[in-house]
Order: sequence, then C-alpha cells, then structure tokens
Amino acid sequence: MSANELRQRMLVRFWSPVPAVIAAGVLSAYYFGITGTYWAVTGEFTRWGGHLLQFLGVDVSHWGYYQLIGMAGTPLSRIDGVMILGMFAGCLCAALWANNVKLRLPHHRVRLAQALVGGIIAGFGARLAMGCNLASFFTGIPQFSLHAWFFAVATALGSLAGAKVSLLPLFRVPVQLQKVSAARPLQQDQAQARRRFGLGWLLFALFVVWAASKMLDAPKLGFAALFGLAFGLIIERGQVCFTSAFRDLWITGRTQMAKAIIAGMAVGTLGVFTYLQLGMSPKIFWAGPNAVIGGLLFGFGIVIAGGCETGWMYRAVEGQVHFWVVGLGNVLGATLLALVWDDLAPALALDFDKVNLLQAFGPHGGLLLTYVLLGLSLALVLWWEKRFFAARARTGSAVAA
Repeated sequence: MSANELRQRMLVRFWSPVPAVIAAGVLSAYYFGITGTYWAVTGEFTRWGGHLLQFLGVDVSHWGYYQLIGMAGTPLSRIDGVMILGMFAGCLCAALWANNVKLRLPHHRVRLAQALVGGIIAGFGARLAMGCNLASFFTGIPQFSLHAWFFAVATALGSLAGAKVSLLPLFRVPVQLQKVSAARPLQQDQAQARRRFGLGWLLFALFVVWAASKMLDAPKLGFAALFGLAFGLIIERGQVCFTSAFRDLWITGRTQMAKAIIAGMAVGTLGVFTYLQLGMSPKIFWAGPNAVIGGLLFGFGIVIAGGCETGWMYRAVEGQVHFWVVGLGNVLGATLLALVWDDLAPALALDFDKVNLLQAFGPHGGLLLTYVLLGLSLALVLWWEKRFFAARARTGSAVAA
C-alpha cells in the first residue's frame, strides 16, 4: 500500500463505525484506569456555565449542584477540562486532514430553533441524570451503575418520542430544487487540501507538545489531554453520533451505529472490571426518577436538536453553525439544571440508593448480568431491524398492488 493510499484510508475517508466505537470503548477503559474518572463532557459544560455566571457577578458557591460536581480551578487545571479541549483539537485535526472544514449555515430558522430548544432540553436532562450519552450510558454502563441502565432505556423511549415529533409538518423545511443539465463532478481545491492537511499536523504536534508539558507538573492532566485528542480523532473520523444510533432505529431502521455502541460498551466493560478488581472505585449514581426523567428529556432533546454531546462537538468544528447553537443550548440547559437542582434533588435523586451491580450481585454476578443485558440489547436491536424492514416490505407490496 502506497503512502497516499494509506493517507486516504486512515486520514481522509471516514472510518467504519464498529471498529471506531470499539476503539473508543478500549480507550475509555484505559482513561478510567489512568485518570480515575470516566469519559464525560456535560459536567464540565455545566462548570463552564457556572464560570460564566460568576463572570457576570452571580454567586454560585452555595448552589448544591456546583458543590456536588466541584468548581475549583479552570478548564486548564481540571481533568475533564483539558480532556474536552483535547477532543475539540482532535476533531479539528481530523477534519483538517480530510479537508472537511466548511462554514455551513442552517437553511431555515426552524432548524436554529430546533438546535437551541433541543440542546437546552438535552443539556437539562443529561445533568438531571448525572451524565449524557457518555457518563450515563457509554461509560456509565461499564461502571456497573444501575442508574445508567435506567437512563439508557429512558433515552431510547425519549428518542422515539423525539423522532415522532421531528416528523411533524412544523419541522418540515421547504426544499428548493435546482434543475441541472448534467451531473456535476465533485471538485476539490487540491492546494487548499494540502494546506489544511499540513495545518492539521501542525495543530496535532503543538497539542501533543502542550500535553507533554502538562505531564511535567500534573501527569494526569497531560494524559487526559492526550486521551481527549484520541477521542476527538475517533468521533470525527468515525462520525460517532449517539443521536443517529437512536433516531435511525425509529426512522430508517438502520442499526449499524447502535450495534457499534453495544460492542464498544462490551469491550469497555471488561477493561473497567479489571481496574475495579485492582482496587479502583467506580462512579455510581442514584438509581432514581432523575435517571429516568433525565433520560427521557435527553433522548427527546438530542433528536429534536439533531445531535448529542459527541455529535455536536465534531460537527461544530467542521463548520456546521447549527451545532454551535446545539452546544450553546447544552451549556444553557445544564446550567439551568444547576439552578433548580436543590429543589428537585431530594424528591428525584438524593432519597434513592446508588446501586452498584458488582456489590448487589457480587463481582462475577454483576459482570455476567451486565453482559446478559448487553446481549439482550443487541437482540432487541436485531429484532427491531428485522421487524422494521419486514413492515416496510409489506407496505411496499401493498402500494404496488
């Protein structure tokens, strides 16, 4: 294989989602083992909202949610903060290598409204459940926290409701068709592609040097930055979006991303289990109504907005303005939850147990139960796929007749 073919395969073409998500699952396990925390983003986004409020003169030191998640330091001195910076850098590097950066404006104001409102709903729901598609799903389930299973089921149901609402006439944007005499070949400015490819490598090198310098004083911060860089590369090249995993089930019947995510969690679960047997402590949260309500809101919100936390991050750096608004909505929604947490928490979260499946069923029982539930999830996905296309085939036959 020539150098150009290798470049095209690894840095220009999109990656298959299954190996990409499995790689993310492996990395997330190592990330937990090295940093002591899990791959998560919305908690840090909530802190960003808190810092903004502080800048505007609002005292948030007495807010229970900020006392719970901690506000000490800055994004440059927190593990989650530098990891997220790494994710943005990784997404941008990958997009530049593939010459996949272009300013793209929403075609209709309805899309902007969806982005903001959906982003707010998703951000609020994620923080109510103590995590988004990462902390309360992709990395929450491998932590053996029962709340993550509550969140996962509720998110699926919420995404179903969101899919139905998104198909209403209100959200159907008029499409303008343009008549052409012949197909137009795809064109690319080769000089621009070369410049961006080089710029991507320059950014990559600078970030690696910066992360390495972080290791001199705070090794965990440096490692977190490098892991974030890797996560960003994976989600952009693999176009990893949890929204599409749920939404596509209901609208198109496609299950590739859903199956990839289940495979990624299966791999990550074993890695996390190994670290837990070595004495590390998992992240366990309340298995209460907050996980269910939060999941319903999150699933509904991400479908309305068109992207989840990972999805909007890589699409935003690719230049899609719609997802800048989704990100803003996420921060606003998460901050709004922090504002009302003290009123909601006693009834929805704090009075319920934090259930660790490894403690409830024993180490091997909890591990077996998790894999049984993951297997059942895969079986349901396959059943739904078969049912969806069988129903479509029957409908097509009836129309033809």
